[in-house]
Amino acid sequence: MNTQYFRYAVEIEKTGSITRAAQNLYMAQPNLSKAIRDMEQDLGYEIFKRTPSGIKVTEKGSEFLYHAHKMIEQLDEMEKISQRDAEEIRRFKLSIPRGSYIANGYTEFVANLDMSEGIEITINETNTLQTISNVADRGYHMGIIRYPKANEDYFQRALENNKLIGETIWEFEYVLVMSEKHPLAKKEVVNKQDLEQYVKITHGDILMPDEKNGMKSKEKNTGKNSRTIYVYERGSQFDLLTKVPTTYMWVSPIPDKYLKQYHLVQRACKVEDNLYKDVLIYRKDYQLSDLDILFQKKLYSSKVEVACESVI
Repeated sequence: MNTQYFRYAVEIEKTGSITRAAQNLYMAQPNLSKAIRDMEQDLGYEIFKRTPSGIKVTEKGSEFLYHAHKMIEQLDEMEKISQRDAEEIRRFKLSIPRGSYIANGYTEFVANLDMSEGIEITINETNTLQTISNVADRGYHMGIIRYPKANEDYFQRALENNKLIGETIWEFEYVLVMSEKHPLAKKEVVNKQDLEQYVKITHGDILMPDEKNGMKSKEKNTGKNSRTIYVYERGSQFDLLTKVPTTYMWVSPIPDKYLKQYHLVQRACKVEDNLYKDVLIYRKDYQLSDLDILFQKKLYSSKVEVACESVI
């Protein structure tokens, strides 16, 4: 099947009209109609329904168009490969957990780059398993994985199986972060029982090893007394913590400047199995570039800065 037909179908979906799509594609309307009919014949189902009121997408057509969009994105990325080589663009692809000291490190890294030269930076905040996949199979140069120290054997095997090197960045205990207006903000000692009546914010895509089922969602609670908000990026978690003062979150220690910016406080809270580890990973066959080394320098500086700041 001609992959150009995917673009034809997507343009018809966008315009809602074969005539307008043909104009946008700079081709004759009868030729576009024939191309779509030929494609539908090859597929064995209709993508579009021709009605007196115009073009309608069929149920199977909707599924086809979803995959067509994805296919076009992949084709565009393939075409960019030769362009990047010709332009000699420096590239840096990083996959990381949602940690504020890490975000501070890569912000300092970007701020110190020479932007007058060609450069392309990709930073993906995601969970540990996705980061391992990104670095092992999806062309990311480096990644940072985060896991409970109690699960270290599992993740060390995962790194070895994927031919990845792991370098420890930091071992730390999670702390509580909450609004300055939170009822517990001025409490000198916060314990687990204090949190029961308040709303927990947590990342909804965190997975941890489960001996029986392979992997499971971390702290997934769907009971009738659950008070949990699941988020997937740091921006929304900070907004929620600031604007909903009955919320709290377990996080790696946060730089003071972020606490001041969002009017937050962080507090220690002693609970079991609260020791976590951040590990920098890259492929065994990968040669570190000057960009990688600069990022490492800024990352470790950020870690030392945060580690030296006190947590009540």
